[in-house]
Amino acid sequence: MLDIKWIRENPQALDAALAKRGAEPQSAALVAMDEKRRAVIASLQDMQSRRNAASKEIGAAMAQKNMELADKLKAEVATLKDAMPAAEQQEREVSAALDDMLSRIPNIPLEDVPVGRDENDNVVTRIVGEKPLWTHAAREHFEIGEALGYMDFDRAAKLSGSRFTVLTSQLARLERALGQFMIDLHTGEHGYTEVSSPLMVRDEAMFGTGQLPKFAEDLFKTTDGRWLIPTAEVTLTNLVANEILEQEKLPLRFTALTPSFRSEAGSAGRDTRGMLRQHQFWKCELVSITDQDSALEEHERMTACAEEVLKRLGLHFRTLTLCTGDMGFGARKTYDLEVWLPGQNAYREISSCSVCGDFQGRRMNARYRGKEDKATRFVHTLNGSGTAVGRCLIAVLENYLNEDGSVTIPDVLVPYMGGLTKIEKA
Repeated sequence: MLDIKWIRENPQALDAALAKRGAEPQSAALVAMDEKRRAVIASLQDMQSRRNAASKEIGAAMAQKNMELADKLKAEVATLKDAMPAAEQQEREVSAALDDMLSRIPNIPLEDVPVGRDENDNVVTRIVGEKPLWTHAAREHFEIGEALGYMDFDRAAKLSGSRFTVLTSQLARLERALGQFMIDLHTGEHGYTEVSSPLMVRDEAMFGTGQLPKFAEDLFKTTDGRWLIPTAEVTLTNLVANEILEQEKLPLRFTALTPSFRSEAGSAGRDTRGMLRQHQFWKCELVSITDQDSALEEHERMTACAEEVLKRLGLHFRTLTLCTGDMGFGARKTYDLEVWLPGQNAYREISSCSVCGDFQGRRMNARYRGKEDKATRFVHTLNGSGTAVGRCLIAVLENYLNEDGSVTIPDVLVPYMGGLTKIEKA
């Protein structure tokens, strides 16, 4: 959420930033609503001041036995009291309207973010590893998994409909092994604190990280009004909502291995086969809470932590800087990690690491107290996947496929697989 004071003072800068994102200018409407709100507040304050002053004048008039003036002042106070509830209601309505407008404005991209319209304008930052060189044919993950006998989409559809998967035996264990490997790496070597948090949250938590109100259709909601988390970013970031932290204790680094739930409302017809785009999937999330001076350095660090997962799994990938038109709503800058999938003969996103500035901190009312000046400022937040477990499983299946249809287990996962080095047909 952007600062209305900044918008008031920099309307052209806002519209220029929105143009980079391919969005329409908003400053004129926002400034007009802000002026209306300030006028209503000023009028209400004038009424309150006059009521207080008139009340004092009544006492003075009565002390002077001037009952005519006292009665006139009493009538004025009564009129003001009658008018104030309507003015207060107008102030609430105008403030709510302005807040709603602000809540739908995306974050301002950093200056070094490439300007572009969509994923075709993203910039490759680095490439790690090489594509596997095989003499046998590549296959897609769902062909591999079904041939092994451990991946079942028909039974999943019987249980839950489309975009769900049932994994059994060695593939179920491989999924679990990947998640455990990731959480152990990030807690044991990267300094993140593991968190076990709820999978259902209130409106305020979804608003705090920017999922509400704009993206409600992408979410699942329970009958009692709570939301299933689309990512553990929601719970990990909101741990500090409405708190004031001490700067010397920053950054806070949290990680969680949780299911995530997404309606995929805007992806009809895309990735309908296999596990690439599911309503429910496991993900290892990374979140950092820091100050404004450390945020960019923390972004590089977080991205390196996510990259390390893929390096240790021996997977070929590339890191991209997303252009302005492809960034998420709350991000100021985003790196995407795209893993190579031989079966698709394509790179696919497996992690996205974003720095959000104080955009989420402002929405959550989460602040920190400066070490030197003791002034309070909104925290800066970052989030990233470290990584998506299901997509990592897909990458392992497709990159470690053997000619006979078996799949070799990456060395780093062998201890998590009880010493198993290869997945073979059931």
